[in-house]
Amino acid sequence: MSGNDARTDSRALARSLLDLCRSRKLTIATAESCTGGLVAGALTDIPGSSDVIDRGFVTYSNEAKHDMLGVETATLTTFGAVSKETALAMAVGALEHADVDLAVSITGIAGPGGATPGKPVGLVHFAVAARDGRITHREQRFGAIGRSNVRQRSVVEALRMLLEVARGPKPAVKAKRTAATGLHKRVARSPRRTAASKRVPPKRPVKPKKT
Repeated sequence: MSGNDARTDSRALARSLLDLCRSRKLTIATAESCTGGLVAGALTDIPGSSDVIDRGFVTYSNEAKHDMLGVETATLTTFGAVSKETALAMAVGALEHADVDLAVSITGIAGPGGATPGKPVGLVHFAVAARDGRITHREQRFGAIGRSNVRQRSVVEALRMLLEVARGPKPAVKAKRTAATGLHKRVARSPRRTAASKRVPPKRPVKPKKT
């Protein structure tokens, strides 16, 4: 797939995704590293995308991934920025930091440099997290096809993944309230409140009746 083909595909996919999300009342956030905001750009290039796209995080450095998305430093140190674990953490972090239904993440090595043993140029990890708990990961090895081509093909892959998840079961309308309700239940079950609820007031001494 050439760069021009990828751009054509990304525009068609972006339109399809926006139409689907609009009909299902789904909103999206993006978390991008190697693509530097190209996925958000492809989506917001379509007029009327504001009713679906909420925000995009461009987290190029490890510090940005940690500060903006809450990716644990231990995850980045142990597995590296370009890994399944980091991609999943980025998607979940975007979902937690934005009031949206779907979040996609991309982290990879676009080249021409940056390759390490086991992680060649063209390696890209993707993840999509949904508000209802679904989360998917995909790894692509595009090869040394040029920086621009790796980035453009990554945009296409991210949009395809979003489409697949958006076509799945529609999240329950009260999913966010359910989470809040669960929080209240945990509070209600705290030891302090439980002890208070079981506390029996002391009995008053019974005065002898006068005869």
